[in-house]
Formats: sequence, structure tokens, C-alpha cells
Amino acid sequence: MKLNFEHHQTAHCENGVASNLLLYKGLKLSEPMIFGIGSGLFFVYLPFLKVNFAPGFSYRPMPGAIFSKAAKRLGIKIKRQKFSNPKEAQTALEKNLENNIPTGLQVGVFNLTYFPEEYKFHFNAHNLVVYGKENGKFLISDPVMDYVTSLSEEELEKVRYAKGALPPKGHMYYPIYVPESVNLEEAIKQGIKDTCKNMLAPVPLIGVKAMRWVAKSIPKWAEKKGTKVTNHYLGQLIRMQEEIGTGGGGFRFIYGAFLQEAAEILKNEQLKELSKEITMIGDLWRDFAIDIARVYKNRNSKSDIYNQLSKSMLHIADLEEAFYKKLRKAI
Repeated sequence: MKLNFEHHQTAHCENGVASNLLLYKGLKLSEPMIFGIGSGLFFVYLPFLKVNFAPGFSYRPMPGAIFSKAAKRLGIKIKRQKFSNPKEAQTALEKNLENNIPTGLQVGVFNLTYFPEEYKFHFNAHNLVVYGKENGKFLISDPVMDYVTSLSEEELEKVRYAKGALPPKGHMYYPIYVPESVNLEEAIKQGIKDTCKNMLAPVPLIGVKAMRWVAKSIPKWAEKKGTKVTNHYLGQLIRMQEEIGTGGGGFRFIYGAFLQEAAEILKNEQLKELSKEITMIGDLWRDFAIDIARVYKNRNSKSDIYNQLSKSMLHIADLEEAFYKKLRKAI
């Protein structure tokens, strides 16, 4: 069983899976377009939830949310299934392949045999596509890789049933209805409005307010928990920004590309200018990550470094708040 499925490499797994699955169904949308319509730009801080022995930080919404929101706004229907029994999960997947349905899976990263060792850690919200099975091995299109690969039945079961935070539980998904034409203009506007609403939310757990909470917490961690724990927390923060918030800068560069495309479709010059602005903010996030990396590796000789990192993040939060307010007005 091998489907005529086109593999395209992308910066982020969920966008890539969505884009590739929709292309198979005849709808061509870029990764940035999926990301923007699906309101992928996000920030959340959950100090009470520990992930890898650090507070929960994320520059993206919950797994599956980007594709689900994009699909809803474009009039696409997706079927999602989870299985308590791994054998049932495999049977359902094989049945899809027999019916010429390439299928998206949520999996754990740590046991993906084709991943380089330095990229393996316990993260259970990775996405890939299974597009066939040959010689007892499932054919894998992982959009963050530049080539297709394969996993044995045992290897695929292991990653589909990874333990820990956000366990996949055999989660598989695929589009079951794609309309002949989509209202791209309206979908783009809905995606932008939702992003602005989330990032300007009045609650301290999400958006710009959550960024400020994290920023103000950095010196407090150093004072109360010591250098080792603080550096571990900061390492987790930039891992989520640069590795999970793929494309770098916590997705800001992908969002900039989305606004460029949106500017053409909506004939809105303001969006083109705002595209440059969020890209510049992405550069500042990158600089922030480099400063943290130096601290983490004990290569920073600056005194009062934790207060300086706090000020850098507060400055970025101010710029982002102004950006989302302008973006909301622009549409």
C-alpha cells in the first residue's frame, strides 16, 4: 500500500501535516496560510503545570487546534479518532491506507528513530503523516524532515502511545470533506481577529500578559530557586520558542509570511507593513534566546543578567501589545 502523496518540508509539523493533507485533497494552501487562519500565534504560561521539570510555557495553542480552527474557517471537515487499544489503532490506520486516505498522527518525539539524537526529548505533540505500508513498515512523511522515511509496526506503536504530558493515545486525523471553493478572505480575517483576541486577553495566563508574568518571574526564580533551577527554566523557555515554536522566534517569522500573503489577498498595505514589524519582533526573540543560551552554558559575564533578561522580555511584550492593537485595527 503506497499512496500518491506529495511530501513537502515545512518549518512546523502541524502546519505541514495540514498543508500536505489538504494538497492531497486538491486544496493548495501554504504553511503560513494554514498557521495564520488557524490562529497559531499564541503564548501561554502555566506555572502550576510541570513539563520536563519546568513550568509550562508554550508559543502555540493546544495540539490539533491550528488545523481544527483553520478547517472550521475554511468549511473543511476533519475526522479525529483515539484508541485505548493499540491493535485497534493499527487496524484503523491500515484500513485508511487501503481506502487511499493518507492519515495524520499525533506522536511522541523521543522514540522517533529517524530523528537526530540532539532533537529527541519528551514531547508528545509532534505530527506526521502515514501514507503507505511496504514490507511490514509504515511509510512516513514527517514535514520537518527533507525526506520521507519509515517506521516498523513496533516503532510506530511506541510513538503513538508515548507516556507523559499530552499523551497521543493513538490519535489519528484526516480531512473527510473539502469544499470545491473556500472563502479565503473571510477565513484570514477570522484568524487574525482570534489571534489578536488571544494575545490581548485580559487574563494573566495567555498572551502579552503571560509574557510579562514570565519576564517578572525571571529575577524571582534566581533569588528563590538558585542559578541551576533558573537556568533550567530558561532553557525550557527557549526550547519551546526555537524548537517547538519552529521557524524560530516563537513562530513570528511564519506569521510575518502569513501577513505578507494576506496583504496580497485582502489588498491591504497595512498588513505588509505589519509583516515587517512582527518579523523584527521575531529577531528580538531570537536575540533573547541567544542571551539565554549564553547564560545556560555559563558563557555570559554580565552582572545582573537575570534582571537584564527580564527587561528584554518586558520590552518585547510592549512591542507585541502595540503590534496586535495595530493589527486588530488594520482589518
